[in-house]
Amino acid sequence: MAISSRLTIDEFLKLPEEKPALEYLDGVVTQKVAPMMHHSRIQSKLWEAINTYGEPRRLAMAFTELRVTFFPRWSPVPDVGVYRWERLPRQADGKLATDSRVPWGIAIEIVSPEQSRADQEAKCRRYIANGAGIALMIDPAEEDVVRFDANGSRIELRGTDRIDLESVLPDFVLTPADIFATLDPG
Repeated sequence: MAISSRLTIDEFLKLPEEKPALEYLDGVVTQKVAPMMHHSRIQSKLWEAINTYGEPRRLAMAFTELRVTFFPRWSPVPDVGVYRWERLPRQADGKLATDSRVPWGIAIEIVSPEQSRADQEAKCRRYIANGAGIALMIDPAEEDVVRFDANGSRIELRGTDRIDLESVLPDFVLTPADIFATLDPG
């Protein structure tokens, strides 16, 4: 779904929230694709693994479908966004903020069957250009993970290749095989 007339970011942010979420890029509003089973399973298991590791150590906190707005051009909703602990958006009283303009340490997009890899890769590169330290594109159909880094690198990973998340989650071990194993309930 795309809204035919162009909107300013302020007009966009006044729209009611929808499911799947609306996203904004340069005046154009689009609606995310509704997640299917593989997408939903990977998303929830990544969120769980990152929070189980990162929260007790006060390293990081992961969120699903959390909007972050980069004025004046972009307001995306990644499948999973991970903040370094010290960069968690907070209110004056220390509680989590209600919204954010702080880039993630890690932004994760999971490719759905109706999405193009090229579009998802462009989105990951925009995350990096807007301050994310790492972006991951996870493709269940290809069983690969593409890692983008702030230094401009793009690395394709498969099987037991280690996904380097050290800058946000030191000593956290994650491989594409770990991710895609969650799709086999045994």
